[in-house]
Amino acid sequence: MKELDIGKVAEMTGLAPSTLRHYEDKGLIKPIGRHGLRRQYNADVIDKLRLINLFRIAGFSLSEIATLFDADGKISVDRALLTVKVESLEKTIFQLSKIQDSLQHMVSCPESDHVQCPQFIKILRRGEF
Repeated sequence: MKELDIGKVAEMTGLAPSTLRHYEDKGLIKPIGRHGLRRQYNADVIDKLRLINLFRIAGFSLSEIATLFDADGKISVDRALLTVKVESLEKTIFQLSKIQDSLQHMVSCPESDHVQCPQFIKILRRGEF
């Protein structure tokens, strides 16, 4: 398997070397050794970092992410935890959609004062955001 040094991993993922070291401290990734002072990683660390990034974007903490891997660093999905996150994301998406609709109405509303617009008043009073 191809080895990558920390600089190459940082370049390929867009993560700072300090972030990689932090992930290492948290037990999320492990170097396979060193070449001089530079940490070396298996090439499969790139996919693992992409998965970690997906979890981060989804709103998982690093501690939660750590629970999604077994002691060997292999994915070990906690379906209950993922289900809770999916439900939370669905709620957030719904709220953001309502906010988007409200702002879009303000953009296209012919009224000069949105507080006078009957449709906008209905939107505000529903308070779905």
